[in-house]
Amino acid sequence: MAEVEAVGTGAGGSPEAGAGTGSGWRRPHGPLQRYYGPPAAETAEAAPDPADINGPHFDPEVFLTKVRSECPLGQLLAREATLGREIRALDSDMQTLLYENYNKFISATDTIRKMKVDFRRMEAEMDDLAANMAAISTSSARVSAALQDRHRRGAQLAGVQALLRKLQSLVEVPGRLRRWAAPGAEPARALRCHARARAVLRHYRHLPSFRAIEDESHAIMADLAQRLRARLRDETLDPKELTECVEMLLQLEEPPEELCEEFLSHAGARLEAELAALEAELPSADPSGTAATPPPASDILDFVDRGSSAFVGNLCLLAASYRSLFEGRPGAGDGRLEAFAATLTTRYFELLERRLALERGLGDTSLLVRALDRFHRRLRALLELLPAAGAEAGAALVARAARERVDRYLRALQTFFLGCLGDVRQALAAPRPPGKEGPGLPDLLATLASSILGQLKAVLAYVQLFTARDVAFASLPYFKGEFCVEAVREGLVVAFVRWLCRTARGFADGPAERGAPAAPPALLLLLARLCLDYESTTISYILTLTDEQFPPQDTGPAVTPGPALCAEARGAAQRLLDHYVQVQGAAVAQMLRKSVETRDWLGTVEPRNVRAVMKRVVEDITAIDVQVGQLFEEGVRRAQSSDSSRRAFSVYSSSRAPGRYAPSYTPSAPMDTHLLSNIQKLFSERIDIFSPVEFNKVSVLTGIIKISLKTLLECVRLRTLGRFGLQQVQVDGHYLQLYLWRFAADERVVQGLLDEVAASAAHRCLDPVPMEHSVVELICERG
Repeated sequence: MAEVEAVGTGAGGSPEAGAGTGSGWRRPHGPLQRYYGPPAAETAEAAPDPADINGPHFDPEVFLTKVRSECPLGQLLAREATLGREIRALDSDMQTLLYENYNKFISATDTIRKMKVDFRRMEAEMDDLAANMAAISTSSARVSAALQDRHRRGAQLAGVQALLRKLQSLVEVPGRLRRWAAPGAEPARALRCHARARAVLRHYRHLPSFRAIEDESHAIMADLAQRLRARLRDETLDPKELTECVEMLLQLEEPPEELCEEFLSHAGARLEAELAALEAELPSADPSGTAATPPPASDILDFVDRGSSAFVGNLCLLAASYRSLFEGRPGAGDGRLEAFAATLTTRYFELLERRLALERGLGDTSLLVRALDRFHRRLRALLELLPAAGAEAGAALVARAARERVDRYLRALQTFFLGCLGDVRQALAAPRPPGKEGPGLPDLLATLASSILGQLKAVLAYVQLFTARDVAFASLPYFKGEFCVEAVREGLVVAFVRWLCRTARGFADGPAERGAPAAPPALLLLLARLCLDYESTTISYILTLTDEQFPPQDTGPAVTPGPALCAEARGAAQRLLDHYVQVQGAAVAQMLRKSVETRDWLGTVEPRNVRAVMKRVVEDITAIDVQVGQLFEEGVRRAQSSDSSRRAFSVYSSSRAPGRYAPSYTPSAPMDTHLLSNIQKLFSERIDIFSPVEFNKVSVLTGIIKISLKTLLECVRLRTLGRFGLQQVQVDGHYLQLYLWRFAADERVVQGLLDEVAASAAHRCLDPVPMEHSVVELICERG
């Protein structure tokens, strides 16, 4: 038993075998499962073993070799007995499986036998059916031949009946024509009836009966043609009725040349009436130009709408109708329509040009742009039908209208600038109540500059409507190139900037008219600052803005460079500032001249005070300093000496001592002083009185002081002075030196001029005895 159990659980045995021998229990269908093999999952998981009798890789030779080498004889005998039992169990299972499915095998055999019988019966029935179909086919062929013969005879009968109907209809043609061609009837239906019968009647006109029908039909249609001719001369026909009438006459084979002339004549009369209605809205031209032109009754958009819908629309209908009626007909395609349309469109363009000339005001630019856009769209539709109807003239008209509006905007900008200048002059001249100051120069300048720039921006926005994307004529080459450059940039922006510079400069260059008020000095100063600001920033900003809104073409005309405009603006500013210095210097010099010319310098008393005119000069120079400082920077001053305000003012030059030469200065010995003065001038720095000033406060004040003191010097040279007159000049000069040096760029300019005044006074003095310097200082401090 131990040997049998060892065999049952050995490497070559199986668990099922051991279980069958030990307990007598057998798993159902176990041998069959072992026979058909283990499940796929178990096979995939188990390693291949050729000695496993139940495995898919079982090899009998390997199994026997292993069993013979490993098992003794007893185990071999036990294994043989076990295999015998398993074989018998498999045979039993096979028999059971056969018994269970025997009835199904029998039933399947009976079914197959019945199906064979039914198939043979069906084959017999199919043979019978084929024989019947052959018989039916033969009968169908005979029936088809009979039907074809009957159809052929029916067609012949139908042809005869149709011929009879045609003959009947031809016989009835005159009656129908007479009924439909009667006045007020249906002439178009009569024409269709006659067109259908005309070819047949012509073909059989050699037969007497057909010839009679044809002659009668011709007589009826000739009468219809006469009535249509009479209707064609009716002036109340609209374009549609005119086209229908001409079309019916062409169907009646009337001469196309005559119909073409009548068609154009009738259409021309109607179009002329529409042009006359448009012309009636325009004021009559005044050759002398003295009569005032009344305002138009309607706006430009309404005028163009009526002209486009009435005249241009009817001209388009006329062209389309003309081509549909006479295209390809002899004698009608010789350019009559083109010449006819060109004459009318030329007159229409003239009327529209006269109406555009009435738009003298600026008004609503969008209204003008919309009117020109509709005109151009209608004209483009007309040009599709008549390419030679004035495309260039229409485009030129739109371009001229746009350029005229730009010119008006330029004049409006000029008028606006002059109005702003008038406001500035009024603000400068307005009296100020005590304790209440008006707007300063910086405020006036800011207001003037912002107003002009804002107005220019608004004008550019209005003009930009001519180049909007939704405007049809903006695609013209003119509006992409010449309009942007020549009309807007050069003709508007550049022209306005140049005009502004010329106008501002005119206040300095232009001679004042008799009785016309001169420009106030503050206005000259303000305009100079305005032109200088234009040169530094405004011009470049305006040109950049213009180029962004109206981009120039690469191959377009040349433009004015920005530096050239800036140079013009700077030149105008320089001229204005120079003129301001001259005007202010002349005003101060006029006071000094009158004070010198109206005083008796020989009989004057000993000076005890500074003359009032010198105090007024210092006050005016101080006021000018404040005024210029509001608009211009301080500037650079030359380093001042430590005793500028306390410098000793002498009636003699620095090359001669006053105490030493005063007792011996007599008219009998003038050579010494003249010689010494001339020698001093050789070594002193030359002072240019009327040199151009720089754009700063110090330079402007220096120029005014030089003009004033130079005038004082020339006036003193022309007077003869006594002792006290010389001393008065000495006091006045010292007073001016105390205050004027701080306004000049270089104190030596003031000192040099005052030294020359003192020297000239000493030369012109009959008794040159100067006043002590301490006394002069005391008088000036007290004054």
